[in-house]
Amino acid sequence: MSKSRVLVAVPSHLNKTTHPVIMTTETKPSTYLDLMECVDITQLKTRLLSEYILPLSKQLNHPDFQFLMTNYTQILEADNWERCFAIIKKLMRAEVGTKSKPYNDIDLNKWQNYSDILTDSLWMVEKRDRSSTHNSDYWGNFIPQIPNQLLQRFTQKEDWVLDPFLGSGTTLLECRALGRNGIGIEIQEEAAVETAELIADTPNPEQVNTYVEIGDSQTFPIQTALDRQGIKSVQLMVLHPPYWNVVPFGDNENNLANAFSSTHFLDQFELVVHNCTPYLEDNRYAALIIGDIYMDSEWVPLAFQAMQRMQRQGYTLKSTVIKNVNETKGKRDQTELWRYRALNGGFYVFKHEYIFLFQKT
Repeated sequence: MSKSRVLVAVPSHLNKTTHPVIMTTETKPSTYLDLMECVDITQLKTRLLSEYILPLSKQLNHPDFQFLMTNYTQILEADNWERCFAIIKKLMRAEVGTKSKPYNDIDLNKWQNYSDILTDSLWMVEKRDRSSTHNSDYWGNFIPQIPNQLLQRFTQKEDWVLDPFLGSGTTLLECRALGRNGIGIEIQEEAAVETAELIADTPNPEQVNTYVEIGDSQTFPIQTALDRQGIKSVQLMVLHPPYWNVVPFGDNENNLANAFSSTHFLDQFELVVHNCTPYLEDNRYAALIIGDIYMDSEWVPLAFQAMQRMQRQGYTLKSTVIKNVNETKGKRDQTELWRYRALNGGFYVFKHEYIFLFQKT
């Protein structure tokens, strides 16, 4: 069945050869036809203000508030009919249906609605989101805003997300909040059990599936985990490996945090990527969240080395995001100490980390 079209009336004072009528096979009058009947631009703006803007201003929770108010304002600021007509046509197209990419639920016809979604490569996050049950005391976990942004940009409702470095479950908790299914793999059994209990106690309004698996992501039988859920692939992979040589995570030699060198860390990381990649759907996205390290008086660009390992596994780098880092658990209440160390040691204190975005091609 063909999509319904909205009948667009063209004002008589517009050139019909340059502004063709959009025909329809269904009777579905547009909300904005009355604006097209105005005799001049002054009447149009007066009607827009009284019949559209003022009522909308009393509905701050309207789902399309930002989109509508932005376009209404543009009409008020327009100085000719052609500009007004172009904006009204955009509003009419938005009435008909959605325009979206196959990897998210963002309606591009109403893109102004998504002011909370970041599109720049510099993310300045003032403080950690504490609105859910996230465990901020877990060493090395990342802020919830990172997976939240990634899930909104690169997944649809009911998609499946794989996190091979589950940790305290930040990604899976955001999956629950946003209506995405998730599988997390954690090498530390004690941490996995604690995280599973935390997730189970978290509200699940969309009734999605979130599963915690215990194992080493370098060799874990991911196909078995997918078979248990009756799925063939996942639609997003979020990788936040543990910090190497910074934070202790048990005594398991296969834990990347315990690698005996940066090269060993990268080799183990690449094995995880190699093991997971076959189960990421083609043309979908993977995100790597990682920072550099400072060792033996030398800055080690571990993040970019890990990024290159992803590329070596066949991924295409789509973006590099730099996110600010505020006070971490490891440096809590030690701002002045680290400032002194930096001045004394001739280096700069880490205040950023990287989010590398890849596409499986």
